[in-house]
Amino acid sequence: QVQLQESGPGLVKPSQTLSLTCTVSGGSITTHGWAWIRQPPGKGLEYIGFIAASGNPYYSPALKSRTSISRDTSKNQFTLQLSSVTPEDTAVYYCARIANASFGPWSQGTHVTVSS
Repeated sequence: QVQLQESGPGLVKPSQTLSLTCTVSGGSITTHGWAWIRQPPGKGLEYIGFIAASGNPYYSPALKSRTSISRDTSKNQFTLQLSSVTPEDTAVYYCARIANASFGPWSQGTHVTVSS
């Protein structure tokens, strides 16, 4: 059974870089795509980007200029970096597997607050 576990700080200061890591167990990150998704308070889910099984990253146009997604196959992890954060980047961040054109399973989510 594939499981995803996020790790990273819950508080980031404005203008800094948000960095989250998703560790995958029960499956290899080289066999599927893996996505980052967030949900700001009171809003719907927002797709951030994904890293394909090939290792190539793809980003939402809305966040592309500030986003980097990479992976470490030796650790079966993939990482999100979002630069120049503002309070509008405050959200619950999720990682998820992409399978059959849908997301699942998901991580439990990490609440990240951007505040000084």
